[in-house]
This record gives sequence, structure tokens and C-alpha cells, in this order.
Amino acid sequence: MDLSSVDLIRLDLEGANLRGARLQGAKLNEAILRNSNMTGVDMTGAQATYADFDKANLIAGNLTVANLSGARLTGVNLTNAILNGANLYGASLKGAIVAGVKFDEATVWPDGKKGPAGTPTSYTG
Repeated sequence: MDLSSVDLIRLDLEGANLRGARLQGAKLNEAILRNSNMTGVDMTGAQATYADFDKANLIAGNLTVANLSGARLTGVNLTNAILNGANLYGASLKGAIVAGVKFDEATVWPDGKKGPAGTPTSYTG
């Protein structure tokens, strides 16, 4: 499913099956994606500020340069996700599964630290 650059602001997609969807540059600000299956999703450059991903499955998702500031990522499965250059400032990762997460020096963590100054597991407790 190709939803690249589509405006999905404030849309309720709770429990949706978006497995393998292309959401490059999509606008997901304040969208509700709780309990959704987003395995292998490509959210490169997506805008998802304050979006609710509670308990969503983002295994192997590509979140390169995605803006997730203020997003609710509680209980999310981010196993093997790519967070290169992603903005997670102010996001909540409590209870998130972050095994194998890839990030680079441009990744901004919830507390504002960049790249290796923060580690994914520091924000899950």
C-alpha cells in the first residue's frame, strides 16, 4: 500500500494492518495508530508529531529522518527498526522493545541527546 505524502493528520487507524506500507513523507501528526501492525513500514521523512503508536508493531520499520517528537511510543516493538536522523524529542518510549535498533549521530533522543550520547534502552524504563 503506497500512502507516501498522504495527509493522515488526526486520523484514527487504531488496530490497522499497515504491514509493509510506504508512508514516506506522510503527514501522521496526532494520528492514532495504537495496536497497529506496521511491520516493515517505510516512514522515511514522515511527520508524526504527537502521534499515538501505543503497542504498535514497528518491527524492521524504516523511520529514517521521521519527525516523531512528542509521539506516544509506549510498548511499541521497534526490533531492528532504523532511526537514522529520526527526531524523538519529547517522545515516550516507556516499555518499548528496542533490540537491534539502528541509529546514527543525527538521531535526537527524547531528552534531546543526539546519536551515541543516548542509547535506546535508556528511555524504555
